[in-house]
Amino acid sequence: MSLYQRLAELPITIETHALEPRSFETPGFTRLTTTVVLQGSGHEGHGEDIAYSDSDQEAHRAMTPLPLVGTLPLGEWSALLDTLELFPSPPSSHAVHDYRRWAYESALLDLALSQAGVTLGTVLGRTPQPVRFCVSSSLGPKAWLAEYPEMEFKLDASEDWDDAYVADLEALDRVRVVDLKAHYGDSWPVPRADPTGMTRRIATLMPDVIIEDPPTDDTTWAVIADQAQRVAFDAPIHSVADMLALSQTGYMNIKPSRFGTLERLLAAIEHCEARGIQMYGGGQFELGVGRPQIQELAALFYPDGPNDVAPGAYNATGVTAGLPTSPLTGLGHVPGFGRLA
Repeated sequence: MSLYQRLAELPITIETHALEPRSFETPGFTRLTTTVVLQGSGHEGHGEDIAYSDSDQEAHRAMTPLPLVGTLPLGEWSALLDTLELFPSPPSSHAVHDYRRWAYESALLDLALSQAGVTLGTVLGRTPQPVRFCVSSSLGPKAWLAEYPEMEFKLDASEDWDDAYVADLEALDRVRVVDLKAHYGDSWPVPRADPTGMTRRIATLMPDVIIEDPPTDDTTWAVIADQAQRVAFDAPIHSVADMLALSQTGYMNIKPSRFGTLERLLAAIEHCEARGIQMYGGGQFELGVGRPQIQELAALFYPDGPNDVAPGAYNATGVTAGLPTSPLTGLGHVPGFGRLA
């Protein structure tokens, strides 16, 4: 029985649902997300739409309520979502389809487990473990290391990373993943002047880091083809089919919201497990329940990876003392999905 089949028969009663806005002020912009709240039989299920565009969030909140009323197994609720219009107005990008769908799918899972009084690990036959996490912060690593000397990092490569700077990062011995973001589109501030040169620089000067989302053109891939075991993909991955369309690598960044449905997410996890591809979790600047949900998945499936699932307080604009440190404990022990004890 597949992981998804273990969940698909869970019964869910829905009486009503609501959309709740969330926001977080940063120095450069206001981050918006929307929480989907499904209610039934005295329980609530929560999921978070993490779409980055304000217009997508506003369009979601303005939607006519969906006809989600009744009692069905989780799999049939998911099939019903296939037939409903989740986008009465076009989204800003194709990825937003998956982000919004994941908000409803994760809320369904949360409600199903809550109504059944069971944990996700119990249903899937997995025992949650403490979660190792990395921090991806706009602040320099040295600022954080002064307060947290054991911290590990996932960093986005920048155009101004010359040989000296990269060598300095390597000397810290705290950087575990470098993200080249070559598949994020033209709007992202990523190295573009010489992507092949940047890939070569990271591969040569940081011989142990995971290289995430490098360019896959023939010229650049030739630089790292013999090091594919330390390459990971992220942005291009929304399904097993996407994985199979790329060269097999040793790692995969699993961002649940990119997969849209529980079925596609769990199929991707099983694909990686069957092929020995090491996984680690990725975040999407979640403001609410989305964060503990991705942490719980990490606890069940890839607790020892360099998980980019640090508590949200690490997104603050300055270093804060007294934050939870890696590994995170206590995840996955409360009925529901992403419920904290």
